Parts: sequence; structure tokens; C-alpha cells
Amino acid sequence: MKSNISATVGSRSKSSNKEETSNLKSSKMKHKIEWTEKTWNPSAGCTKVSSGCKNCYAETMATRLQAMGVEGYENGFEFNTVPSRLNEPLRRKKPTVYFVNSMSDTFHEDMPREYLDEIFNVIEQTPQHTYQILTKRANRMYDYLSQRTIPRNVWLGVTVDNRKEGLPRIDKLRNLQASVLFLSVEPLLEDLGEINLAGIHLAIVGGESGHKARPMEKDWVLNIKQQCETDGIAFFFKQWGTWGEDGIKRSKKLNGKELDGKVWQQYPEIIEQQFAVK
Repeated sequence: MKSNISATVGSRSKSSNKEETSNLKSSKMKHKIEWTEKTWNPSAGCTKVSSGCKNCYAETMATRLQAMGVEGYENGFEFNTVPSRLNEPLRRKKPTVYFVNSMSDTFHEDMPREYLDEIFNVIEQTPQHTYQILTKRANRMYDYLSQRTIPRNVWLGVTVDNRKEGLPRIDKLRNLQASVLFLSVEPLLEDLGEINLAGIHLAIVGGESGHKARPMEKDWVLNIKQQCETDGIAFFFKQWGTWGEDGIKRSKKLNGKELDGKVWQQYPEIIEQQFAVK
């Protein structure tokens, strides 16, 4: 989903600003960041691998797209490559932030290695674009990317939805040499306890949406926020989702994205410099 966001912490006090560590850029810096401008889906479909997949929005969307006759969804949410979409970024000259495979997983076990090579060839041929790649298949991501140079225009992230399946993915991520390493802690399904954030640049936290959404407790979020502050990691609170800060179920729009009365949208310095207004 396209959204305009800025690296600000709403209503922050002077004392909290003093606590901000050196690798987090000041919110006074003028910049233009859009979390995702466009999606690029050279593959479609996926399979469930962890608790966070239970209420997959992409699976629901795939059913609609199948009914509409959209290419790539002839078999619903079954994984398949969509070569007709492979070269889309090559045809766009304007620098664009792409979220890669919002309807799939780039490192899905059924993704042919040769096709994965083609995806990264397109990325390398379009240095004007930024590519955000998020996966739950951290092992395959590491096996593939640890053997090659990662393009500088790639941000790599892993989903951290719980302790058992989510936390081990961070260890694979931190050992890859990408410009930006981020955690998508969404949906946050339980208290993650102590997290090793070494090498991570950004943690994005959010609750689950939809009528079957599972609630997220405030203490779980604050635990992550406190660790980010201690370790100098940018903390971005995306949304409460269907369950609000007060534990009441309502629309995610009404629940909003304030945490303790503030909007937390921090970015590491490397991202703010990339999108700085000249």
C-alpha cells in the first residue's frame, strides 16, 4: 500500500531527544520518504510457514484476483513465476521504491534459482530504484545472497511474528551485507522477550488487521521499543491493527498508530540521507 511517511516522533520531549542515539538522524532533516511507492510481483502465490501466515491478506486477495482472471492467479494462491512482470522496473526511469513480491515470497522454496538470478539481474540493471525484499524464508535468502554481492539498492528484511519461528530469522539476516537490514515485526503475536538487534537498522512493528485478527498487547510493543532505544535501532510503529491500544476491537483506521500518545516513525540515517530533499 502506498503511503507518505516522515521520520518524525510526534510530541517528543526534549529529554527524549537527548536519549536518541547517534545513528538515528534528527527528525528536523527535510526528506521525502514513501515506505512503498509501487509493488513488483515477478512471482505470485505462497505457502504458509509460520503463525503469522494464518490470516494472510495475500491469500484472500489472490482469491479475488483469480475470479477476475488476473495472470498469475489461475490456480489461486499456488506459487508460480510470472515472467511477463519480470522486466517492469526496466521500463520505469523515474526512481521508485519497489516492494518486491507483496503477493509472494522471493525466496520461496519453489522459486527456481535461475529465475531468482533473473530477478536480481533486473535489480542490478536499475540502480535508480530501491527494492525492499521481505521474507519468511531466511535460510534460503542467506544461502543465496551470502554467495554473491548484494546490490546497494536492496533493503533486506525478515518477518518476526513470534519467538519460535521469527527470532531465528534475525540471525540469518544480520550476517548479510545489505545497505539496509530491517525487521517486519508484524503481526506481532506474542512477547518476543530479549532480542539480539546487532547489525539491524530498523524495526517496524504492527498489529494484525482483518476480522479474524489476533490482538497485540501494548507491553509487547514497548518491550521492542525499549530495546531499540537501548541499541540505537530505528523504531517505526506502523499500526495497532484491528485491536486498539485499549484492547478494544474496531477498524484499524480508528485504532490508528499512536503509542502512548505519540507517532513513532524513526529511520536510520542511511535511509534519511537517501531520501533527503536537496
